[in-house]
Amino acid sequence: MIDITLIVAAYLLGSISSAIIVCRLMRLPDPRTQGSNNPGATNVLRIGGKKPAAITLVGDCLKGFIPVVAAHLMGVEANILAAISMAAFLGHLYPVFFRFEGGKGVATALGVQFGLSWMIGGGVATIWLFMTYVIKISSLSALVSMALAPLIVWLVTASTSLTTMSVIMTLLLFWRHRSNIQKLITGDEEKITD
Repeated sequence: MIDITLIVAAYLLGSISSAIIVCRLMRLPDPRTQGSNNPGATNVLRIGGKKPAAITLVGDCLKGFIPVVAAHLMGVEANILAAISMAAFLGHLYPVFFRFEGGKGVATALGVQFGLSWMIGGGVATIWLFMTYVIKISSLSALVSMALAPLIVWLVTASTSLTTMSVIMTLLLFWRHRSNIQKLITGDEEKITD
């Protein structure tokens, strides 16, 4: 019963849309109706600037980080930890509080990865930041770092359930980025501007 409660709580926490809440509080347009129409930090950066984007990024990371760390502290086994991680991620993608219109999941996935281990989160974040610095394309940086995430999870944990969860998370993340992938193929994807 405790395991189910933790999984449901992780999904509900994941369902809190940082982007929508931040935009409402800062009197910015709804991110689902502006820019890329995605309620995520990159789109908030486009429509509102660095400060609301940074707050959104931290909020989305915490949604993944908090339930995973709480589960660690409670000593749950790996398969339940994987389910809690996935629930938080799915909450961000398909939030019950916002008509299931969620973001693409990169920051929440990163929060999950830091919750699993600072080495996993640090490894993925380093790849993400390096790629962003070099190519200045947010979506491609996210896709490359998240494609490598399952390998990092396996190397750090050697856990089949956590690695499988990471693979599924990566596949869902790629699915949510399908329009970005199409733009990358055609050379139409926007770069991050200073």
